Amino acid sequence: FFSVMLALHEDEIPAVVCSAVHDVEVVDLHTHLFPPSHEELMLWGIDEMLTYHYLVSEFFMVAPMSISYEEFFAKPKAEQADLVWEHLFVKRLPVSEAQIGVVTVLHALGLADFVTKRDLAGIRAWFAQQDMEEYVEKVFQLAKVKYVVMTNIPFVKQETEKWLQGKGTSKRFKSALRIDPVLSGDWGTITACLKEANLPETLEGAREFLKTWAKRIEAIYLMASTPADFQYGPHDCPRQPGWPTATTLIDEVMVPVARELGLPQALKLGAMRGMNPALNPCGGGDGVVVADVAPLRALCQKNPDIKFLATFLSRVNQHEVCVLTQKFRNLHIYGCWWYCNNPSMIDEITRMRIEMLGTAFTAQHSDARILDQLIYKWAHSRKAIAPVLVEQFQKLCRAGWVVTKEEVERDIWRLMGGSYEDFLAK
Repeated sequence: FFSVMLALHEDEIPAVVCSAVHDVEVVDLHTHLFPPSHEELMLWGIDEMLTYHYLVSEFFMVAPMSISYEEFFAKPKAEQADLVWEHLFVKRLPVSEAQIGVVTVLHALGLADFVTKRDLAGIRAWFAQQDMEEYVEKVFQLAKVKYVVMTNIPFVKQETEKWLQGKGTSKRFKSALRIDPVLSGDWGTITACLKEANLPETLEGAREFLKTWAKRIEAIYLMASTPADFQYGPHDCPRQPGWPTATTLIDEVMVPVARELGLPQALKLGAMRGMNPALNPCGGGDGVVVADVAPLRALCQKNPDIKFLATFLSRVNQHEVCVLTQKFRNLHIYGCWWYCNNPSMIDEITRMRIEMLGTAFTAQHSDARILDQLIYKWAHSRKAIAPVLVEQFQKLCRAGWVVTKEEVERDIWRLMGGSYEDFLAK
């Protein structure tokens, strides 16, 4: 039993919670980052931040109609960044979440003077002086991130050649094998890779291909972003005549590989790819749809020995998937993905989850594509999550439970990475 002397008073909880949330070293369980060893695949620096797809989309909302998509994307990246800076940071206040994020990063890096002077050239010069390995470590320490999980695609030659050349990673970067063609029923992409790998263009060949790559990169889970029309079950149809359906590929390729290697399967549901193809060059053409939760429910029910991680893009799906998570012990939901990664959404979704799931979920992941984004995405997420936890822990205190500082810190770690690690280990 705890001594009454160790109990936190209700009015002490805000300071303890905010301090714990601020200081905890998180696990970022889904990103699109790469280590320095993967060279040009690692995105970082001011021009990459300014040409991130959120900001490019926001630029086109205010840019003169005389600037076409084609003209913009034909420009060198620095010139694209100049336009974004001018229209979103100089001609108007940078008030969107993504815009404020750039300001947060620059201030955290000690570049406040350059920001005050709107000195983009000075900011560029500072980044040009950075040593890559040292800068990576600096970002991880500023963001207070223990490690990130990458997104590694065995169907993209630019990525696979890095692994085949022996380009390794570090303790800060863990691997996940992305297998979108399996869940989208894209047998054409799969067979092209099988042919290049001198494997039979069969389901057995596909299984061998995934197993080889999962072992090569030491993947800690398989993952996929599902298509907007994702189906699983008897109503699923092949994408082309003679191709296996996504359901067949899931049941006869993905699930056997996951089972044999003991790997969880992470699913990201609710993206509509190419909603505006004109923005595809920067990765900004994708939109959101309300996903059908039935495929995830069926997968969890049919494969109780396979662990599933899941996150949904649409706000509309969040309550249904909370209930689903209560019912299936092999399901773990995580993060506020993409268009949900805004403070108002993080507050609402985290509040719902902790009310329904306790600490059996992971509150956030960054989904960062650019290294520097770790700084703002985690700083902003911590500020959004902390008030929710303060309110819930105070409610527990008022109910009569003895709450200690050690318990608060323990369970905040659970919400910021510990529950994910526990789920993988159980």
